[in-house]
Amino acid sequence: MPPLLELRGITKVFPGVLANDNIDLTLNEGEILALLGENGAGKTTLVNILYGLYTPDKGEIYFRGSKIDIHDPDDAIQQGIGMVHQHFMLIPVFTVTENVMLGVESMKGGIFLDRESAAERIREISSRFGLQVDTDVMIEDLPVGVQQRVEIIKVLYREADILILDEPTAVLTPQEVVELFKVIRSLVDQGKSVIFITHKLKEVLSIADRITVLRDGRVVGTTTPDEATEASLAKMMVGREVILKVEKEPAELGEVVLDVDDLHVLDDRHLLAVNGVSLEVREGEVLGVAGVQGNGQTELVEALTGLRQVESGRVVILGEDYTDATPRSIREAGSAHVPEDRQQDGLVLSFPVAENLVLNTYYESPFAKGLALQYDKIEDTAKDRVELFDVRTPSIFIPVSSLSGGNQQKVIVAREFSRPIKLLIASQPTRGLDVGSIEYIHSRIIQKRNEGCGILLISPELDEIMSLADRIAVMFEGQIVAVMPAVEATREQLGLLMAGVREEEPIRAEM
Repeated sequence: MPPLLELRGITKVFPGVLANDNIDLTLNEGEILALLGENGAGKTTLVNILYGLYTPDKGEIYFRGSKIDIHDPDDAIQQGIGMVHQHFMLIPVFTVTENVMLGVESMKGGIFLDRESAAERIREISSRFGLQVDTDVMIEDLPVGVQQRVEIIKVLYREADILILDEPTAVLTPQEVVELFKVIRSLVDQGKSVIFITHKLKEVLSIADRITVLRDGRVVGTTTPDEATEASLAKMMVGREVILKVEKEPAELGEVVLDVDDLHVLDDRHLLAVNGVSLEVREGEVLGVAGVQGNGQTELVEALTGLRQVESGRVVILGEDYTDATPRSIREAGSAHVPEDRQQDGLVLSFPVAENLVLNTYYESPFAKGLALQYDKIEDTAKDRVELFDVRTPSIFIPVSSLSGGNQQKVIVAREFSRPIKLLIASQPTRGLDVGSIEYIHSRIIQKRNEGCGILLISPELDEIMSLADRIAVMFEGQIVAVMPAVEATREQLGLLMAGVREEEPIRAEM
């Protein structure tokens, strides 16, 4: 019996990049196939070909043994292939029903939208697959875990037999991940097949039936959870041994380097995003702030780094008041910032690698003399930092936009860590990075902590928080709802707090 889906010799070339190199892949009926690989390994290109967003330069796709042609997403949907993207494709001011039926609207009398029939079908799908959701509620009023259910319902509403899930747990709490996995198992038990793309090794071992690993656009191996470990999968992805758990000595605390008192900050819609946050960070410690993305972490970091106005409260750095100070003055106080969005806030993409490596000190000696830049000094420094921080680039003169996401992040880390600092504010420092780059960034953060730097680490990744932090604060709806030593924290406890389940009033984040 042939596989449900088979890709043979899929090759895709972009200008200067061989994204997929003669890839063979099979998916069986009623199977969860995990697709693993570093950034740039070719995973996204491959599934975009399968969903009709790209056309392969070479290769063939077979469905139940018969060759098929997929030129666009409509072709994929006709073949029973659906995709749930990492970034939800939902309209916030539409109801669940309106979002699900969008593009495949049924009409009453040829004039009016038949919302009632669509809602009834959605309820049937929800009941069958364990995807409970209120059909009449607005998307903007749903938590992210339920929004993801709506995305899956959209695919099932179009009668997909194969579901492609791209990083489906990226914005979920641990409890929501458990619920999602129950849903995926329910789908498979009822005859659906799933391609599951993720960078989280624990999840792959927990949910997959088979695991295919890509590296440099090629398949380097296929295995099963019974035969694999996190270490073996990481080695397949990177091509070398990877240290998955950061080794660190107990914190040696010094003076307070960051003191935040009763901070209130508005978001872009002028709504309260940070609501009375108070916390302290000391020399030689990592304070990790856990929370599902969208609970005020972005606005908190922007306020602490001078990128957003403070509504009320105080920000004290090294004993001096820096509330509403400029980013430059905060930096000159001995602070460094690894931003959440490296391309928007951390780099000038059109500038060469060399200039991005001195972007925050270009006006200082030895990089400037008066108004004139000293390019020989900039280039010498860039060469040293590229070597020291293992930035993989063919030249320091190419635009930084040409680098992979991991190497762009290394440019930021090299720039921020290559000067004396007392405070590091790192927001999602490994966002979207592969396991090898994560290992490198984590080791550099702990090195700074061991040198006596105080570090505020903001991340929705619980593994990252629990590995790096000495203390953990949980942020929910703009507030710090709990603070605890990292050694006492459990994933279950943190997950509940991230979802807003708490037994105590907020407490101040201090030792």
